[in-house]
Amino acid sequence: MKIKDYFYFQKSDRTIILILFAAISAAAIFISYFYEEAMPPPITSKENTSTAETAYTTRRYGTSKQYYATPGRQYYQTDGIRAERFPFDPNTADSTTLLRLGLRPWQVRNIYKYRAHGGVYRKPEDFARLYGLTAGQYRELEPYIRISSDYAPASTLVGKRQEHESYGRDTLLYPIKIKATEHIVLNTADTTMLKKVPGIGSGWARTITAYGERLGGYTSVSQLSEIEGFPDETLKYFIVRNPNPRKLNINKLTLSQLRRHPYINFYQARAICDYRRLKGTITDLTQLHLLKEFPAEAIERLRPYVEY
Repeated sequence: MKIKDYFYFQKSDRTIILILFAAISAAAIFISYFYEEAMPPPITSKENTSTAETAYTTRRYGTSKQYYATPGRQYYQTDGIRAERFPFDPNTADSTTLLRLGLRPWQVRNIYKYRAHGGVYRKPEDFARLYGLTAGQYRELEPYIRISSDYAPASTLVGKRQEHESYGRDTLLYPIKIKATEHIVLNTADTTMLKKVPGIGSGWARTITAYGERLGGYTSVSQLSEIEGFPDETLKYFIVRNPNPRKLNINKLTLSQLRRHPYINFYQARAICDYRRLKGTITDLTQLHLLKEFPAEAIERLRPYVEY
């Protein structure tokens, strides 16, 4: 067998060899191109260093980055997007505006979520509560925050003088007190009227109306003295006109119903029930004089509230 017989290939073998050769050549060209792109350009002078680095990083990564080279190590530090500074309202600024200010996309999303849930920035300091916002970012943005007056509370539109020109104050919170010669009708006054009395505030006004409801209505100004700790110096400002108290039918009410009245305690209510059971209907309170539970003053105090 001759040596050339060893290098003889059939047609199919030659085709395979050609394809393999073409693939190897293409791979070599691709690797050579990629290697050239991956290497930084040679720097010929100190003055051209910055320009060469910027051009290389812009071509390699699509953004401007600072390139550093140390023995055996290479790394890049991204400068980031150049932030702009201009006045803006965080209540109305769109995503493009917020991104131009240097905020991150996820910070912009937090602003949108806050506004979507009804949140409103009413003053520049409110923007500092943005989740993820750093103190440095806020200090840089704070001089440019402009909150529209449309987002201020509506109460700021009305001044105190406009609300109450005659007195210059809020008469709902601070009612105008009556003079010494004026009076409040005790048995018809509500809490608003009662607070006009010097020395009577919201607490005492509620106590007065609550005790009057328990009584069934006031029949005398002196009944206010029955309230523990009541300021007696305020009694001169009250009067009672045409009293018409709610009546108690002592022949029909149960023991528990009777004892709810401030002038009837448990023992008196039981005595009334026992008297009805043993002697029948009560037609006058004088029938209770013989009961030890009912002294004369107790009967007279209860008389305006009783019916038979």
